[in-house]
Amino acid sequence: MFEDEQISEEEVTADELSDLAFGMFTIFSEQRLEADGCRLFEIVESGEDILPKITALYTEFSAEYPLLAESLALFGEPEDILSFYRFGEGIVPTKTTHSYWIQQTAPGVAADACGDEQAGKWLIFLPPADIDEAWVKVRNATVAGELGIGAKVSTFRDSEDSRDDKKVIYVFTGDWADEADVMRVREKLKELGFVDRIGYKRNLDTYAGEYREKGKRVTYYSV
Repeated sequence: MFEDEQISEEEVTADELSDLAFGMFTIFSEQRLEADGCRLFEIVESGEDILPKITALYTEFSAEYPLLAESLALFGEPEDILSFYRFGEGIVPTKTTHSYWIQQTAPGVAADACGDEQAGKWLIFLPPADIDEAWVKVRNATVAGELGIGAKVSTFRDSEDSRDDKKVIYVFTGDWADEADVMRVREKLKELGFVDRIGYKRNLDTYAGEYREKGKRVTYYSV
């Protein structure tokens, strides 16, 4: 899943490397937990004592990715990492400052499906005060299989790419050319309360840098 041997400490600072390791450990844990029929955010929000699970995952992660584990250790022991999750790190957008994004994949969908060139995404821009509640709606609908193949939300980690203080939720569909499915997801978003006009971007255009120049068409669909 990860190639930690390719990560050089000369390319990033120690803090950036530890944040990267934390994010990768979170993804690692989510994938392992979902394979067992549970989800990290659900068991954290339920208040269940998952320290034994986090400890086991920490041990497994350290064995598989020793270089990343060295950086992850800057966050402390498994109980310290669990305290970050309980605070909301990696789960609540406004409480997350060590990762730029929180992601949620739909059931039965490959972890990297949202990055496929054929995929695309609806973009929902919101003020920070509204992002937590909106993310819960999208996340839960994604887990229920009611939306597309996955979703992600920007967090409160500072980003040089941000043009204003608004946050964004991406709601992915597997095939931008499947207009019926794209619009089905849009209708479901309206049911969830996202009734203002929003745009849809194709991944292939994003990867080609089509939105970096003035005058370029920003969205493929706009509804």
